Amino acid sequence: MDADRLQSDYVEDYVASWVARGFSSTTIEQGTTRLERVLAAFSKPVWEVSREDMDEVVGSWATAGIAASTRRNYVQAFKGFYEFLAARKVVEIEAAFGVRLESPLDEFNAARHVGNDSDSTKVPPTPERVEEFFDFLKERIATSRKFGPAARDYALFRTLYHVGVRTEEAASLELGDVHFGRGPFGKLHVRFGKGAKTSGPRPRWVPMLDGLDLVLHWFLDDVRPRLPDSKALFCDEGGGRLHGGSIRNRLRHLLELEGRPVEERFTPHALRHACATHNYERGMDLVAIQQLLGHWQVGTTMRYVSPSATFIEDAYRRAVSDTLGSLQEGDGHGH
Repeated sequence: MDADRLQSDYVEDYVASWVARGFSSTTIEQGTTRLERVLAAFSKPVWEVSREDMDEVVGSWATAGIAASTRRNYVQAFKGFYEFLAARKVVEIEAAFGVRLESPLDEFNAARHVGNDSDSTKVPPTPERVEEFFDFLKERIATSRKFGPAARDYALFRTLYHVGVRTEEAASLELGDVHFGRGPFGKLHVRFGKGAKTSGPRPRWVPMLDGLDLVLHWFLDDVRPRLPDSKALFCDEGGGRLHGGSIRNRLRHLLELEGRPVEERFTPHALRHACATHNYERGMDLVAIQQLLGHWQVGTTMRYVSPSATFIEDAYRRAVSDTLGSLQEGDGHGH
């Protein structure tokens, strides 16, 4: 029996199961492409891949500089297909080739090669560093020949930082999503929040914390009328919606203009981590931060929090100060 031909048939069956589960055509196309790339990396059918083979292939991806997130996606594609075979084809494979399925993935090769060494493991910019960047953006507003785009950049990155929205979520915001009268701070309606796989968008209401309501009031009153008329909250100079990639490229350009060392530069995603970290350091409940960022699990939020080197000492000082204050109040009431 032709092993390659049989594996191709199994891939078709696997993709058919995605259709049956209601996956979108885009998800199916992307997943199929990813799986085919992974399978092409091995010179043997999946059921003959050993742990050493997995070590070698995934390690070669890391050596080639492939991003950790991409490596994780590749490994996940392999894992999903392998689990499909174990659930539906194990008897057929053993009968044809005498092979008992045993996954080549384990905690050692997966952790070693696809560990979380992405942007999330880097220490996010400090509040002081972020304010220095915003000071630079304010200077650009005063000196730029194009007031509208410069002021838009300031409001955009303030939004990313203060409420921790994802880049794509910020790109999807429209003028009608700003609700100043909702709640004590006003709220943004993130209608296209990231959802779980195949679940579709997960909308949420995000309070405009840290004076973001004042920034967006100014933006809508004084800046947005100078930009082309469109529904997009943060539009480009032609009135079109800024895409996630455009926002990332824009921040990279602005940081280069600022002229700070490379190690002091950051990504939009790092601003999201900074939002989580800085709110946690000043005492916001972790579940509240989870709701703010739109995470499904609080464990994900915990990975976003990277307290400063003096976090323990600062927390200790606050605790001691609060205790002493309570004791002093108690003594005062007693006299």
